[in-house]
Amino acid sequence: MSAGDQRNGGDKSEDMVSRAAVWPEVERAELLARGAALKWASGVFCRPEHLERLSQYRKRESQRTSSIHTRLKSMVQSYLEGVGWGLEQLREARTELREVSQTLQKAGVEADANTEGVRSLERLRELSVSRQQLLAAVSNLPRLYAVQGLVLETERLVESRRLLEAHARLMDLERWQDDILWQLGGADGPTGSAVSADDQELAAKYFSGVQQLVDALGKEMWAVVSSALALAPQNPTPFVSAVRIVEREEALDRALLAQRGGGGGGGRPLPPGRPRCWRARFFQVLEEAVSARFRSVSYLHTRGPGLAGHLSALQHAVMADLATVRHLLEHCVPPHYQLTAAYLKATHHCLHTHLTQVSSWDLESGEIFAVLNWVLHIYNSPDMLGHPELVTEADRAVLGPLISSEGLEQLQSKYVQSVRKSVSEWMLKALQVELQDWQRDQEPDTDHEGFYLTSLPTIITQMLEENARVALMIGESLRDQTIQMGLYEIENLLNRFREALVEFGKEHLKDPSSNRFYLHYLLASISNCVILKQSTETLQLQQSSQSAGHFSRTPPNPLAALDRAVRRACRLVMDQLLLDLQPFLPGLLTRPWLVQGDPTPKLCSILEHHLELHGFVRPPCCQRLQEEAQWLMVVEYVRALMQKRFVCRSNEDRKQLAQQMLQDDQLFRETFHSLEGGGSEPDVTPLDLLPVLADFIRLKDPGMLTLEVSGIAAKYPDISEEHVSVLLDIRGDVSRDVRAAVLDLLEQSAPPLPAGYRPIFTDILVPPSTTVFCLPTARCA
Repeated sequence: MSAGDQRNGGDKSEDMVSRAAVWPEVERAELLARGAALKWASGVFCRPEHLERLSQYRKRESQRTSSIHTRLKSMVQSYLEGVGWGLEQLREARTELREVSQTLQKAGVEADANTEGVRSLERLRELSVSRQQLLAAVSNLPRLYAVQGLVLETERLVESRRLLEAHARLMDLERWQDDILWQLGGADGPTGSAVSADDQELAAKYFSGVQQLVDALGKEMWAVVSSALALAPQNPTPFVSAVRIVEREEALDRALLAQRGGGGGGGRPLPPGRPRCWRARFFQVLEEAVSARFRSVSYLHTRGPGLAGHLSALQHAVMADLATVRHLLEHCVPPHYQLTAAYLKATHHCLHTHLTQVSSWDLESGEIFAVLNWVLHIYNSPDMLGHPELVTEADRAVLGPLISSEGLEQLQSKYVQSVRKSVSEWMLKALQVELQDWQRDQEPDTDHEGFYLTSLPTIITQMLEENARVALMIGESLRDQTIQMGLYEIENLLNRFREALVEFGKEHLKDPSSNRFYLHYLLASISNCVILKQSTETLQLQQSSQSAGHFSRTPPNPLAALDRAVRRACRLVMDQLLLDLQPFLPGLLTRPWLVQGDPTPKLCSILEHHLELHGFVRPPCCQRLQEEAQWLMVVEYVRALMQKRFVCRSNEDRKQLAQQMLQDDQLFRETFHSLEGGGSEPDVTPLDLLPVLADFIRLKDPGMLTLEVSGIAAKYPDISEEHVSVLLDIRGDVSRDVRAAVLDLLEQSAPPLPAGYRPIFTDILVPPSTTVFCLPTARCA
């Protein structure tokens, strides 16, 4: 290394040391740079042949270093220029601040010099305010001296109901009062200053009568408005004056609110008592007058029959007042008042309140009907709100219902309960009359068709139909509820009616001779049930299809109660028939019966008499009774056969027994057929059993009994082994083997009862066997 390089290296080392002392970060950065350069050089010149390119690397690095130095110099130069410009600005700002500070010092000196002058102006300001007040007082002295006289004059005008003139004087007084308060408060200010308490007290002392005048004028005005409906037809002038005053006051309120700046607190303050809002007060007084008109309608005798008259009086009063408002008062007010609509609204509100009170009373059915009819029909009819001239005025959506839907439902429920109480009482009375008729010693009345009839179904039918017709005048819903109630009551009545029939039968059994027409009234009861069934079905058809969901209770079932009552009455009729037949039944199927033929003709005579009486019963119960009588006769006949009063000993006996049974069957058929008007007989009748039994008895070959019993069991599946065993005993010629075969066949077949089959052998009890039980000993055998 040359001496120059050494010096340079030494200088650089010294520079590095000096810079490191000032900036340690520079030393660190230079060390890092040197380390990176050494690392790069060791990687590039790791082989001898790489040293040939050392000059190229040196040249390239020298150029890069020169470029970096150039850029650094340029950047440092720009920084130095910016710093210089900033220093120049700071010098100029310092110069300006120095000048401002000097100016402020001069201004403070001058302000201190003018303080005494400002203090001398305070007294001048006070004198100026006092002068303004004195000037206002002097200028208003004529008004202040005239206030009392103007107040007295205005009072006289109010008392004489010269309302427009009184209001003009009152407006002058209020304007004077407002001006004085404004001047006392300092009218020259931008918004006026607040009036002191002393000034307010002084002004109130001078204008003490103004507020009393306002109250007196308002009292007279509202008296005129409240009595307008009564007095306007004779003299509408006071009402017109009151309306004009209301409009003046509304205009004043709007003007004063505008001066005050829309009520935001700025501008001229509102005078005392403003805004008055007399237009709103006008409609309030009108509503109070309507309420008073309602109270003036007489409430005497409102309850009871007088309620309908009271509602009629309300209707006429409302329509008369509406005519006055529509034809007279409506022309006395501005169009935007819509006086008719306002009166309608007030009237509707008063009616709503009054009818709500009326609905809360304990009303009878007639009173509830009057209220419902008035609310639902009269009020909305052309006679009231539905009037062509009122349709455009009455906004139903705004008015709302006269009585709420819940109130209407409660009224309808109360109506139905009241009617139900009355219907129940009437039905009970009708039943008592019916029971008294049963004790009469004469035959029941007949209708135009010749059927027995009493007053019970007519009373019940007319009562229920009348109630349904009246309820329909209110609406279908009430009609359906009334019909539903009537069906419940019919069901209750029929239950009591059936109990009465049972007691009637018991009393007759105690003393059969006490009532000659017992059977006749039983038949009349059956005819009554037929009529009641027709009326009940008619009532059910009148109900709308939607009414079923309106009733939470179990639906009434009067038809089932009717069926129970008819079945009980038919049973009693059959009991009486059996009682009349009983003396002759023991003679059936005996040896004398086989020889003489008695008592079958007597039984047929009794049957004929009963069947003739059955003809007084309305169909289809007439046919039902004849069927029951035929059924009873066959059951009793076969029951007599089962008692083994006659046991055949030979073929001749079996032949005679079968022949006599067929003759009896023919007599029975002729008896029933003659009373059916010669019509065709039904396909299957209980009498068909007698020829079957006769064929069984007269069968000559016992070996064919198995086949015969099989046919009987197929036709009458309820026949039991006991019945067949008795029939075999009556034949008297059946061996043990045949009997065992027949009974085994019957036990094995045992077909089920077909649908719709009415068992007959179930009603025929077989008497117990009289055979003595013994042990199978040789002696007994």
